[in-house]
Amino acid sequence: MKTKNILALSLILFAVKFGVISCGEKEIHTTPQLGKDKIEDVIAAMTSDEKIGLTVGDGKFLPAVESKNIEQGTGIIIANQNSKMVIPRLSIFSSALSDGPSGLNRDPLPPGATEYTYTTAWPTSTCLAATWNLEMINKVGAAFGNEVLEYDYDVVLMPALNIHRNPMCGRNFEYYSEDPLLSGKLSAAMVNGLQSNGIGATLKHFLANNQETNRRTYNAVISQRALREIYLRGFEIAVKESAPACIMTSYNKLNGFYTAENPELLQDIVRGEWGYKGTFMTDFDGYGSAVAKVRAGNNMLMGGNMDEVNELTAALKNKTLDENTLDKNLVYNLQLKLSSPRAKGYKPSMIPDLETHAKIAAEAASEGVVLLKNENNTLPLKGEKTVALFGKIGYYLIEAGTGSGGIRSNKYAVSVNEGLKSAGFKVLDELEKNYVDFIEKTKKENLVPPYFDNPKMRADNGITNDQAPPHFAKRLVAFSKEQPLSAKEIENYESKSDVAVITLGRSGGENYENGYLPITQVELDLVRNVCTAFHASGKKVVVVLNVGGVWETASWRDFPDAILLAWQPGQEGGNVVAEILKGRVNPSGKLPDSFPLKYEDLPSAKTFPGEPAENPVNSFYNEGIYVGYRYFDSFNVPTAYEFGFGLSYTSFEYSDLILSSNQFSDKIEVKVTVKNTGEVAGKEIAQLYLSAPGDVVEKPVQELKGFAKTKLLQPGESQQLTFELNALSLASFQSGISSWIADKGDYEVRIGASSKDIRLKANFSLPKEMVVEKVNDVLFPNFYMNELSRK
Repeated sequence: MKTKNILALSLILFAVKFGVISCGEKEIHTTPQLGKDKIEDVIAAMTSDEKIGLTVGDGKFLPAVESKNIEQGTGIIIANQNSKMVIPRLSIFSSALSDGPSGLNRDPLPPGATEYTYTTAWPTSTCLAATWNLEMINKVGAAFGNEVLEYDYDVVLMPALNIHRNPMCGRNFEYYSEDPLLSGKLSAAMVNGLQSNGIGATLKHFLANNQETNRRTYNAVISQRALREIYLRGFEIAVKESAPACIMTSYNKLNGFYTAENPELLQDIVRGEWGYKGTFMTDFDGYGSAVAKVRAGNNMLMGGNMDEVNELTAALKNKTLDENTLDKNLVYNLQLKLSSPRAKGYKPSMIPDLETHAKIAAEAASEGVVLLKNENNTLPLKGEKTVALFGKIGYYLIEAGTGSGGIRSNKYAVSVNEGLKSAGFKVLDELEKNYVDFIEKTKKENLVPPYFDNPKMRADNGITNDQAPPHFAKRLVAFSKEQPLSAKEIENYESKSDVAVITLGRSGGENYENGYLPITQVELDLVRNVCTAFHASGKKVVVVLNVGGVWETASWRDFPDAILLAWQPGQEGGNVVAEILKGRVNPSGKLPDSFPLKYEDLPSAKTFPGEPAENPVNSFYNEGIYVGYRYFDSFNVPTAYEFGFGLSYTSFEYSDLILSSNQFSDKIEVKVTVKNTGEVAGKEIAQLYLSAPGDVVEKPVQELKGFAKTKLLQPGESQQLTFELNALSLASFQSGISSWIADKGDYEVRIGASSKDIRLKANFSLPKEMVVEKVNDVLFPNFYMNELSRK
C-alpha cells in the first residue's frame, strides 16, 4: 500500500511539473513554453533526445523538422536558414542565421519567393578598418543590422576579427587588421551597431584562424604571451565593449586541441576572465568529438550531423556525458532565442531602406580609401576630362571576396568605368568596348582560371575538365588573366585622352591562400607601358587598386603619378573612386596593415602556412608578438608603406601634446590638437603609440594604444583629441607568472600620423612595477617555442 501511495504521488508531481492535470473528463495542459516559463523549467520538460537534437544543428534533426542540407561542407550556408518550430509543445524555434560580413550572403530569390529581395554589399572589413572611424563602423553596423532584422534573421555570423598574420590568407578581406587594438575596437563598434536592432552578432573565428590551408585540421602553435597580447586581445576588447550574442569557434586546433573542444579557452578565459554571457557555436561541420565540444561548453554544434547526435546519445547512455552538462549549455541557446526580435513578436517588413543604406556604404567606402601616392598633386584631377581606363577590373568591380564572407544578393556593383561616367568624365568608347568584349569572352569561354588550374585546386573544386564550375561566378573574371595590350595600342589610346587610369584587382576567398597573388608580367607591362606613353606626352597616370588586402607594390609603384587603394569597397566602389579622383571627396583612410617591400620580408613568411609546407600539420607562430609593424619597427625592416600611412589632399599640423600627469597611478589622459593647414577640408587620423621599458620582458619598440579621427576640418580649423591610457595599456604578459605586468620606469607617448611619422612625444614614469591582472595559467603550447627575439 505504501508503494502504491508513493507511485501515485510521483505521478501527480510529474503531471504538475510536465503539464497534464486531469479535472474530471477535461485535461488542463500546462506544459512549459519558451517565453512564458523559466528556461530551467522548459529544459526540465525536454527529453534527452530533444536536448541532444537542439544542441546538434539547433534542432534540424528533431522529428518536427524537415532535415535539409544547408551547408556544402565548406562552412557556407547555401540556403536561407529560416527559423522553424523544432519542439512545438515547448514553443522552441530554431535561430535563423545568415553569413556576413560583406553583406547578408543569402539568395536574393529564395525558394517560393516571387520577387527579388536584395541586400547591400558593404565595404569589406579591411576597407572599413582603413577608416579608423568607430562612429562610421557603428553606423554601418546599424544599417547592416536593419537588413538582418527586416529579412527575418535572428543572428548574423559576423564580425570576423582574426589577425592579419600573413597576407596570403584568402579570408583576410573579412578581417580587419594586423593590430589587435584596432581589430577589437572596430569589432566592438560593429557589434554595437548590429545589435542596436535587437538581432544578434557573432564574433568569429575563435581562435587563431589565420590561414586557410588545412583549416579544419592544422594545429596553431602559439606562445601564451603571443596569444594574450595579439590573438586573444582583440576578441577580449570586443567581448567587454559590446557583449556579442554569439562567439563562433574556429575549425583549427590550438596548442594541441581543437578550439571547440578546449574548456581552458571557452570556460577559463572567455566565461571566467572576460565574464561572457552569450552563446558559443561551432563553425559549420568542423571535425572533432561532439562530446568534447559539449563538455567544453559549446551551446550549438553547427551545422550538425547524425554522427554527432549518435555520439551524444551513446555518451549519455554510457555516462561519459552527464545530462546536466547539456542542460547548462542549453540555457545559453534558449537565452539567445528569447532575446531575439522574433520572440518579442516583431514582424519583419522584408523591405529595408536599401537606398539609404547605399549612401552609408558609399560614405564608409570613401573614408576607407587610402591615397598611397600623389606626386606633384596629381590628384584630384583638375582639367582632365577624357579618361583612358585600362585594366579589366576597371570594368568589373570586385566588391568583395568569395565564400561565406562574400555577398550574393546585392543588386548591383558600380564599376570604376560606370563611376567615372556618372561623375562627368568622358571615357574612351573604343577602349571600353575592348575590355567589355574581353570580359564577355572570358565569361563565355568559362575556362578554369590559372590559379585554380592545378591538381589540388581541381580536386578541391570538383573540376574534371577545362570548364570552371558554377560557383566560380564571382571568381571567373577576377582570377582570369589580364588582357595584354601592345605599346602601339596604348599610344593610340593616349592620343585620344587627357589622363590614364589603370585598375588592378585581386580577389580572395575561403578555403584558399589567395590573398596575396603577385603582380603578373602582363600587369607589370601594362603599368610600365601606359606610364611610358602618357608621360612622354606630359600626361598623368593613376593606378587604382581594387584588392582585398596587402599587396606587393614595390616592383611598379615608381611608374605612376598617383596610387589610390580602394580595397574591395562594396557596391558603390566605382562611384567612390570617381568622387575622389574628381576631388569631391578628400581621401582620409589609413593603412590597417603594413605593406612589405616583398613577401619574404614578413616575419611569418618562413613558417606560413606550416609544416610540412605542402600539407601542414602544425603552424608555428615563431614570430611571437612581432606581428606587422611591431616587427618592422622593432627590427628596422623597411616597408613599402608603413602601418597607419595615408595621404590627403590637404595637410595637418599636430601641436599642444598634454599629459594629465607625468607619473602614472591609475590612468593618464592625453590630449593633442590637430589643425588643417591646407587649402581644402579633410579628416585626419591621429595615432597614439607607447614605448615601454623592456628591462624585465622584451617589448616591441612601440605599440598602438589609441587612435582618433577628426571631424571634417575646414582649412585653418583645429580640433583637440583626447586619449586615455589605463594600467592595461602599459602592461605586457608574463607567461611564467601568468600575469599582466607594467614595468617600472619611463614610458614615452608618441603621437603620429603613422607608425613612422611620429609628430610629438612626451614622457611619464611608473615609480614601481604594477601587477595589473592575474589570469589563468592556460593554453600552454604543445611544442617548445623558439620565438623571434631582438636579444
